[in-house]
Amino acid sequence: MKGGKSKTESKRADPKLGVNKKGGATAKVTRKPAKGKAAKDPNKPKRPPSAFFVFMEEFRKQFNKENPNNKAVSAVGKAAGAKWKTLSEADKAPYVAKAEKRKQDYEKSMRAYNKKQEEGPTAAEEESEKSLSEVEDDDEDDDDEDDDDE
Repeated sequence: MKGGKSKTESKRADPKLGVNKKGGATAKVTRKPAKGKAAKDPNKPKRPPSAFFVFMEEFRKQFNKENPNNKAVSAVGKAAGAKWKTLSEADKAPYVAKAEKRKQDYEKSMRAYNKKQEEGPTAAEEESEKSLSEVEDDDEDDDDEDDDDE
């Protein structure tokens, strides 16, 4: 075996790993802390499907009727992709039009969503953002006032 790694070379511990096979500790590679993702807002509108996915909605129903025993999702996707590639631009036009309509609806709802976000939280939303400890503290204070009256 010319030019290849010998068995002893391939078994050596990687210097980047934190544990050495001989039992001695090596320096651990420190990574930068991962930046946390911003929490996803459940009220944010979902992106609209592309023309292909609009086509997939109809194709999936038809494919499942023709092949009731086929449970593989990948088979549906492959068949749909092959069919989509064979369609002419004229055949794709209704799906493109539906996708464009959904995109316009999405943009409209996103403008409304962004406008609502700029206005800031309403009084009801601010109250719901109170931590449980703040709510519990408020309740305890109310109980103390009742005790003073007696």
